[in-house]
Amino acid sequence: MTYKSVPRSDIEVKLDGLPVEIPAERKSLGGICSYLESVALHQQRILCSLAVDGAPINLTQPPDDAKPFASIEAETMGLGDVPSQLIKAALQQAASLRERVQSAVGVVLINERKHALELWWGLSLALKEPLLTLSLLPEAAYVAREGQASLSQMRKWQLEQLGTVIQDVNHACEWDNLEILSDALETRVLPWIERLHGSLNLWHETMLANARPAVI
Repeated sequence: MTYKSVPRSDIEVKLDGLPVEIPAERKSLGGICSYLESVALHQQRILCSLAVDGAPINLTQPPDDAKPFASIEAETMGLGDVPSQLIKAALQQAASLRERVQSAVGVVLINERKHALELWWGLSLALKEPLLTLSLLPEAAYVAREGQASLSQMRKWQLEQLGTVIQDVNHACEWDNLEILSDALETRVLPWIERLHGSLNLWHETMLANARPAVI
């Protein structure tokens, strides 16, 4: 959503839990976010999360519906935290995709074929989002054990697997019976997302554990 401009005195803005004084001309959500980003960068940090009236918003996909707001809470991260945050973001994307696919399994059965296909085509374009996020990770963020594939090789396999999954569901779309499409979503897409989410969760937990100071 795109939020309406409101009087500056009516907006409570916090950055990493501390109140921030916003310049008078920065009354819109975009203006405030831009200012917070500049403050973070000046401190050699990156704006990583933003909540408007307690509701998180996607920093890369600004809201587009006009709506008044009263509070903004933003958080930043240091450059050393980027790998962990990227994996966390990919986890959230995978979880969101899982919900969308779970819903689509039933929705395609109660829609006309054209609408069902459009729903799947939209999903197929979104499935790569976690992989695109992971592509931003540096090689050093992943330490392969002996006999395990490198991060670059894993990325190639993940893309190939996703391509195969999408191709299988596309074949299911060729049938007039929408139950075949629903089954393909349930037996091909959902398991792929579940495996991706599970591996990301393990990776994230391992990274957080390695980052904790040793207890003496």
